[in-house]
Parts: sequence; structure tokens; C-alpha cells
Amino acid sequence: MLLSDLLTALLLFCSLPFFLAGTLGLLRFPDLYCRLHALTKADNLGLGLVVLALMIQADSWQVVIRLLLTWLLILVAGATVAHLIARKAQQDGHQPWRH
Repeated sequence: MLLSDLLTALLLFCSLPFFLAGTLGLLRFPDLYCRLHALTKADNLGLGLVVLALMIQADSWQVVIRLLLTWLLILVAGATVAHLIARKAQQDGHQPWRH
């Protein structure tokens, strides 16, 4: 029991930098496309670590499968929404940042 609790805490702790990086990318990056990229990539990885931590604490395989399916649904939904936002921005004439 102690090992699983320590591993869960480690995974949750490791997810924090990804959530922080996604938030900082949202606030600091120069254009919509960079912000979308930072947010979707970092938050999906952070969420994956949280889901993995929850899987370790799960009581049954059914819960593990539900967590995995939920994470996969969020991955697909996040990528789809980011694509739709970027496509609409491009149609509206928003140009990517060039330095």
C-alpha cells in the first residue's frame, strides 16, 4: 500500500510542471497558434499523469478502463477543438507569429 501511495504522489507531483507550462504558454506565447499548441500538448500530458496516478489507486479493472477511456476521449476532444479554433482563426485572417 505504501509503495502505491508514493508512486501516486510522485506521478501527481510530476504532472504539476506540465500544467504550469501549459498555463504559462497560454499567458506568455505571442499568438493564438503557439498558445493552442502549448495548452493542448502540456495539459494532455499532465492529465495523462494524473489519470495514471488514479489508475494505481483504482479498486478494479473496470475503473482503470473507464479512466483510460475518459483520458482518450479528452485527448480526441482537445485535439479536435484546438484544430477547429486554429482553422477558424486562419479563415478569419489571423497570421502566425513571425519574428
